[in-house]
Amino acid sequence: MKFKSIEEVDIKDKRVFIRVDFNVPLTKDGDVADDTRIKAALPTIRHAIKEKARVIIASHLGRPGGKRIRRLGLEPVGRRLSELLNKEIFFPEDCVGDAVKKIAIEMPPGAVMLLENLRFHRGEEENDPGFAKRLSGVVDVYVNEAFSVSHRTHASVVEIVDFVEVACVGFVFRHEVQHLSRLLSDSERPFVAILGGRSASQKIPIMETLLDRLDAILIGGATAFTFLKAKGVEIGKSLFDSSALYSAQRLLTSAKVRDVKISLPVDVVVVKGELRNYFNSFVSSIDSFPTDAMGVDIGPQTISNFIIDTSKAKTIFWNGPLGVCEVEGFRGGTSSLARAVASSDALSTAVGWDTVSEIIRAGVEGKITHLSMGGRASLDFIQGKELPAISALEKKAK
Repeated sequence: MKFKSIEEVDIKDKRVFIRVDFNVPLTKDGDVADDTRIKAALPTIRHAIKEKARVIIASHLGRPGGKRIRRLGLEPVGRRLSELLNKEIFFPEDCVGDAVKKIAIEMPPGAVMLLENLRFHRGEEENDPGFAKRLSGVVDVYVNEAFSVSHRTHASVVEIVDFVEVACVGFVFRHEVQHLSRLLSDSERPFVAILGGRSASQKIPIMETLLDRLDAILIGGATAFTFLKAKGVEIGKSLFDSSALYSAQRLLTSAKVRDVKISLPVDVVVVKGELRNYFNSFVSSIDSFPTDAMGVDIGPQTISNFIIDTSKAKTIFWNGPLGVCEVEGFRGGTSSLARAVASSDALSTAVGWDTVSEIIRAGVEGKITHLSMGGRASLDFIQGKELPAISALEKKAK
C-alpha cells in the first residue's frame, strides 16, 4: 500500500475521524438485524480507544437522498455499537454543526461519538468540498475503514482527505487491499472461480479479468441460465440476462481457447407456479428442462461436480449465490458449496454481501480465508478499476 494504516500513525489524544460502513439491515421495530459490519470495524475502533484517541465515527445508512428520514437514522446502530463496546457513546442529532463541534472539543480521551447519517446531507453524495470541510473541522487524523464505499466519489471518503493533515486506513481496509492484491498477483494454481447471482452482465467482466489466471469457472444462479441460453439450451421460464447473451458466447469461446474449464449445471431444482411454492419443486436434468418451470437452484449432480472441482483447487474466488437463497428450500447448492470451500485447503475469498451472508448462515465463516465486505468496491478492485477513495489516499501520501 502507498498509504499508512492506523497503527502506523500517532493518534494518542488526537481527534480521530473513522469513516465506517454501518449500512446495516434493520428490523421492523428499528433494531439492528445483522451486526456483522459493526463487528468488523470494532478492532479499529478499540485500537483508537486504547490509544486514548477522541473517536468520531461516521457512516451512511440507506439512501435518504439528502433528506432527514427518521427510519434511516443511526440511533439503532449507536445502541448496538454501545453494547458491543460496553461503553456509553455520544450521539448528536447531526453529523456537522455546532453541537458536533462542541462534543468533539469537550469529549475526553477514549470517548466515542457516532455522527448521524452522512447522507442526510446532499453534500455527501455530491462530494461537496464545503460539506467535506465541515466534516473535517475538528479532525486531527482521518481513518478510512469503509472499503465498501471506496468506489463512491463521496465527500466522506474522497474530498475530506484534502482537508486533513493525516489520512490513513483501518485494519479491515488494509486487509481488503492486501488480500485482494494477493489474489491478483500471487494466486496458486489450480485457481477456481465460483460465479452466481442474478446479473450475468456484472459477472462476465470479472470472469474476463481473471480468465488468464483461472483453471475452472463454476457457474450457478441466474447467471448460469444466461450461459445455457447462449448455448441454445432450453431453460423454460428461468431468469436470464438477455443483454449478456453475446458476452456469454464470447466468454465460452475465450475460455475454450485458454483451456479454462467452464462448468454449468447439468441438473437443477425447478418450480412451477409460485416461486415460494417449495413443495412443488423437483430436480430436472438440463437435457429435459420443463418449458413451464423456473430453475431455482443447482441440482445434486451439479453440486457433486462443483465440489470435485473445488476439492482440487489451491485458490478459490466466489461471488454470487447459486440459487434463490431468499427461499429457504432453494439454498441447498449454495450451502453445500460453502461447506466444501470451507473444508478445502485453498486460499479462499468470498465477495458480496449475499455470498458472505449465506456462508455465515451455513456456519462456516471462520473457515473461509477472507470474507470481503467490499461488495462492488472489491469487484471493481479485482477488475483493475480506479477506486476514488484509494486514489485520494495515495495522493495524500505523496
